[in-house]
Amino acid sequence: MAAVPGGLFAVYKPAGVAWGRVREAIETRLLRELNAAPGRAPRQHVRFLPAPAGDDGGVTGLVAARVPVLADHPLVRGPRFRHLKIGAGHRLDTKASGVFVLGIGHGNKLLTDLYNCHLTKVYTVGGLFGKATDDFSDTGKLLEKTTFDHITREKLERILAVIQGTNHKALLMHSNIDMKTQEAYELAVKGLIRPMGKSPPIITAIRCLQFTLPEFQLEIHCLHETQQYLRKIVHEIGLELKSSAVCTQVRRTRDGVFTLDDALLRTQWNLQSIQNAIWDCQLKVKAELEKTLGHQDKSLLHKMDAEVAHAADS
Repeated sequence: MAAVPGGLFAVYKPAGVAWGRVREAIETRLLRELNAAPGRAPRQHVRFLPAPAGDDGGVTGLVAARVPVLADHPLVRGPRFRHLKIGAGHRLDTKASGVFVLGIGHGNKLLTDLYNCHLTKVYTVGGLFGKATDDFSDTGKLLEKTTFDHITREKLERILAVIQGTNHKALLMHSNIDMKTQEAYELAVKGLIRPMGKSPPIITAIRCLQFTLPEFQLEIHCLHETQQYLRKIVHEIGLELKSSAVCTQVRRTRDGVFTLDDALLRTQWNLQSIQNAIWDCQLKVKAELEKTLGHQDKSLLHKMDAEVAHAADS
């Protein structure tokens, strides 16, 4: 009998598809496979049935017999699974693509704990100089065209260095840590200096991956961002370089401990692949929770230990 998986896993959300549609497609596929799996045998109960008539056709009485409980028949009971509680991690808007984390069962609690860890997300962001649109994307309403021949990679990287420096100051300010203390030193060594509460979007690192006018590609590490915020960054970079720019792509390559290597493609959105993905990611999710949240939620970590041991035994 198939069991409902529980835990966290990542899928690859394609551009042009709403995150809610992705979640619905996965839930539909899992429900279909769970309900198609062999179920438990129907319960039996004792009924007194008429005994076969004798040769003379007289009444011979009743005999006890074990028969299936009709309430357990699939046509009477209906599907065993009608709904799965699948939670979504950090959302991706319709135009964006990349790593999208989901949780099933107790994985919904893990999603909340990972959210409280405030882990860095990494994006590959494409840009195009020479145009400005109303929504900062290349598909928006065109507002103006500008020249871009004067832009060089060196000028772009100087702007990126300014952006990173400004955001580094914001990171320290919103972390609420005295940088002269031993605590600050220990957190810096562990890479744990980050806002542990609400803050504006913060870019922790930004660099140019490709530069071939008029196109360019950036890698952005950030916290508390939206994909529209990243498109606006591309727009502002164009203005700083005395030109304009639109965003051609926003692709998330990492969400906390989940990377592109962990993300299941559309053809892998099935029960077996999701169960394997949950198992493969359990240990690194547990390690991140222990490192960041420490002893704040021991009960959850003990529960994960028990599940890992049970999966190993089976």
